[in-house]
Amino acid sequence: MATNFLEHEKIWFDKFKYDDAERKFYEQMNEPVTAGSRQENGASVILHDIARARENIQKSLAGSSGPGASSGPGGDHSEFIVRIASLEVKNQNLRGVVQDLQQAISKLEAQLTTLEKSSPSHRATDPQTQHESPMCQVEPPAKKAATPAEDDEDNDIDLFGSDEEEEDKEAARLREERLRQYAEKKAKKPTLVAKSSILLDVKPWDDETDMTQLESCVRSIQLDGLVWGGSKLVPVGYGIRKLQIQCVVEDDKVGTDLLEEEISKFEEHAQSVDIAAFNKI
Repeated sequence: MATNFLEHEKIWFDKFKYDDAERKFYEQMNEPVTAGSRQENGASVILHDIARARENIQKSLAGSSGPGASSGPGGDHSEFIVRIASLEVKNQNLRGVVQDLQQAISKLEAQLTTLEKSSPSHRATDPQTQHESPMCQVEPPAKKAATPAEDDEDNDIDLFGSDEEEEDKEAARLREERLRQYAEKKAKKPTLVAKSSILLDVKPWDDETDMTQLESCVRSIQLDGLVWGGSKLVPVGYGIRKLQIQCVVEDDKVGTDLLEEEISKFEEHAQSVDIAAFNKI
């Protein structure tokens, strides 16, 4: 029954044999052709590279000798020459302008010299006109050297001498007057006297020292620029009290060393003197 079923099926049981045979046939047939084509492809690539290199060399040679070579060093040199030529043209134009200005200034100086000669005070202004134009160093043709006779005449004529002398005297008088007023004002102004406030600590020998007598001795010191102030007794210890007294002195007349020296003279009552406080007023 199975055999009958297979009879109606169309199955190619030996197909793999034919496939293998066909594959081997085509391999044998295509193998030499493929190797040759590979060789031809390699040769064509090499030839193509050689042709490309030749083309690049020809282009570079043509570019260095052709009209487009102006962009290289030769082109830069020509451009530099053109710029130099333009600068020379501008320089010539500027020289022409400067020459025109010098001529105009020379004309103006000549006119100014003529006007100054026509005025009576031309000698006072001549030194100034010589320095008005630093560009033109040539003297104007209209200017002439003064003769000795003309110099003598100009020296004899003094139109403004008297006025200048009067102005000098007036200025000196005003200066002296202002100096005198300043000196008087400074003399009337009260001068500030530098003063200082000093607090002294006067210590006795022991607790039996008469502190009233000690204060009387200290206040008996009278000096120019010394004013005594308030005082008090401050306990020190063991029943001993020190005298703390204040005074105002003028710095340029009375010093702390002088006060200590004067108080130390009372050896029977005062043991030592110290500066407790010192303040500028």
